[in-house]
Amino acid sequence: MKITRHPENPIVVPGLFEWRKVTVFNPAVIIDNDKFYMIERTAGSLTPCKNFLGLLESEDGVHFTHVKDEPILTPDELGFPYGSVQDPRIVKIDDTFYLNYALRPCAMSYYPTGAGVPERSIPEYPDGWGEDPGHWLTRSSIATSKDLIHWQYLCDTTELDINDRDNILFPEKINGRYALLRRPEEYIGDEYGTEKAAMWITYSDDLIHWDKPKLLAKAENESWEFKKIGGSTPPVRTDKGWLVLYHGVDENTVYRVGAMLLDLDNPEIIIARTRNFIMEPETYYEKFGYQIPNVVFPTGNVVKDGLLYIYYGVTDTAIALATVPLDELVEYILNEPQ
Repeated sequence: MKITRHPENPIVVPGLFEWRKVTVFNPAVIIDNDKFYMIERTAGSLTPCKNFLGLLESEDGVHFTHVKDEPILTPDELGFPYGSVQDPRIVKIDDTFYLNYALRPCAMSYYPTGAGVPERSIPEYPDGWGEDPGHWLTRSSIATSKDLIHWQYLCDTTELDINDRDNILFPEKINGRYALLRRPEEYIGDEYGTEKAAMWITYSDDLIHWDKPKLLAKAENESWEFKKIGGSTPPVRTDKGWLVLYHGVDENTVYRVGAMLLDLDNPEIIIARTRNFIMEPETYYEKFGYQIPNVVFPTGNVVKDGLLYIYYGVTDTAIALATVPLDELVEYILNEPQ
């Protein structure tokens, strides 16, 4: 599968403002009124690594400039002054933007080793923050907006006593209901049908009350999905099914990308799924960075003129872009060579 990296990668890098001087990565991207909008995850420090969300815009999907010189969403606004808001994904349904995000009530400190997952420590915070074990778990939530600048908290999409990331809304209702991908890390063992963190799906009538999640897909390819898999980008409607990019993590914490097609009317049905990854770390900016080496982590995708734009975080340091004709990717998933 030929996926083309943009020659100007990484297209968005740290700097410019204090709240993004250390890292920018794992963005949400959407096209609205023929303009590309990106919501970036940023940090001004690694100790502690408090994350914010900033907003950028672009005419061509490559060259982005900031809409505001301050974050559009902070953990403080969400009631967590020492927390961290992370990994946005965005869809628009009718006239409302829906932002999935992960939030840890207290931010950790990270010390990169250059050899894998950074070492970390738990900072001491005042006023009882950090004393509850739940303050170090990551829950997932939804915020809404009409203009991409002013956001309002809507709901939590996960229980608050587990780690649950990679919550991603489908961009339209299915059979009159909202659909959501999840990745609960504690849902493992015989009773859950998977021995490793996996992808789950759930539904809601109102975005507030959610059905019990159902197991959608679990790690199957030991060579690159050894530790876990999880959803990456919002599903894209195609005439062959919902295109879903997902990530797999191998035993050495190398992040790669796979793809699957889900039935349009019943997304619990996997029509096809790649056995091999379609992206892996290849370039210097995908292999070396401030935090975790060897990471390609898509969190945004849009379609323009038949081309799928894949926006992905690299080494938790910067943001890169790759493209592929949408129909070619769909055909590859359906007819992957043995």
